[in-house]
Amino acid sequence: MEGAFNDRQGDKYRSHLYGDGEKETQWRFGSPPKYDVVNKLFEQGRTKEWPKGSLEETVQNAIKTWEMELSHKTRIQDFKTINPEKFRFLINGRKGLSGEETLKLGSYNALLQSSLPEELQCYMADKETFETSHDVFHTAFPRGFAWEVLRVYTRPPEIAFKFRHWGFMEGPYKGHAPTGEMVEFTGLAVMKVRKVLLYTHCGFQ
Repeated sequence: MEGAFNDRQGDKYRSHLYGDGEKETQWRFGSPPKYDVVNKLFEQGRTKEWPKGSLEETVQNAIKTWEMELSHKTRIQDFKTINPEKFRFLINGRKGLSGEETLKLGSYNALLQSSLPEELQCYMADKETFETSHDVFHTAFPRGFAWEVLRVYTRPPEIAFKFRHWGFMEGPYKGHAPTGEMVEFTGLAVMKVRKVLLYTHCGFQ
């Protein structure tokens, strides 16, 4: 593989954290984040270990890098994983969000949008801000929420894949005491990429 994923100065699974390309990046907390704790959770709990340079590993690292940028970069122009002009984030048949809209909401609120009646919602994304959403989940899951690719079904430019997301509820959640239990779910997603850039910049459309 070339480019982005050969330059892993700061993290084995995420690029665009350090290097010349990040000199002008504005970080939400003043500096690039550290992922040592959630990386350990990932390595202890993953069910797949993909070969280096495989499409599965590339997709897995691309998503991890995009989530890092969404959570820690404050300006859409600093993102390297997406084309801000073309990017759309669609979930569960809802209206697509632009890059700016997704950045404003944050990953938790964007992913947990729901059309259910309020009385059936355990989490109300439309009542949370970027900051409160991160506080809620970082408190409930202090070791983070690990993410892995389980299977890739199609090749670029439209990559369909199955994923698994998990963490341990070792902190309180909105008045509910911690249980220590693992919370996990699996899902399906489609990532549309610029084929020529998949292995060098992981460019999402």
